[in-house]
Amino acid sequence: MWAMGDTNDGDSLLLADRYRVGARLGRGGMGTVWRAEDELLGRSVAVKQIHLEEGVPAGAARELHRRTLREARTVAQVGHPSILVVHDVVEQDGRPWIVMELVEGESLADRIARGGPVTAHEAARVGVALTRALRAAHARGVLHRDLKPANVLLEEGTGRVVLTDFGIAQVAGMTTISETGAFVGSPEYTAPERMTDDRTGPEADLWSLGVLLCAAVEGETPFHRDSLGGVLHAAQRV
Repeated sequence: MWAMGDTNDGDSLLLADRYRVGARLGRGGMGTVWRAEDELLGRSVAVKQIHLEEGVPAGAARELHRRTLREARTVAQVGHPSILVVHDVVEQDGRPWIVMELVEGESLADRIARGGPVTAHEAARVGVALTRALRAAHARGVLHRDLKPANVLLEEGTGRVVLTDFGIAQVAGMTTISETGAFVGSPEYTAPERMTDDRTGPEADLWSLGVLLCAAVEGETPFHRDSLGGVLHAAQRV
């Protein structure tokens, strides 16, 4: 995934005596993604290091690894062509890493930033692919929870639409509103009910999909505001 990297910060790291980490491809709120080489099977992969706060107790780190493995297994069972394939979950220095397929291309967010809004035809194509992916996931009880253009990849050459980061927020034990009252996630794409209650279902993912498609054809979401409070107010008025 994310075939355009910047630095080679992780070049010397070997995960699980198998995955040689190379260029950093991207960094988000919940993890950093690197390009890597699977030295056992001779293929390129992407690896995601889940962020842990400094000073996390060993027991909490082990629980995070168990949750990561459990969620990866669940997503792997969905087996849909528009859902990123998870190959493995490994541990390095007490931190879980998710090993995934490497999709050569750019994210929908990068496409919009580079070329502006997409055509209605392209948005419809992306929407159909994502709807099918979500339907397959929801049938197995898997929610995405953080659907946004940055988590949609467009494969170079084939045009395949690939949805990434299924359940990562849930794996990390993160809810929409943290214990300190801070918002966690992507507020412009978050359904109003998810802002106040984490016990939501597939309908919240479908809300996010609708907002994503609006952003694809307009260049920004209907709820774009200058402050978090403005975003939350706009979304809750719908």
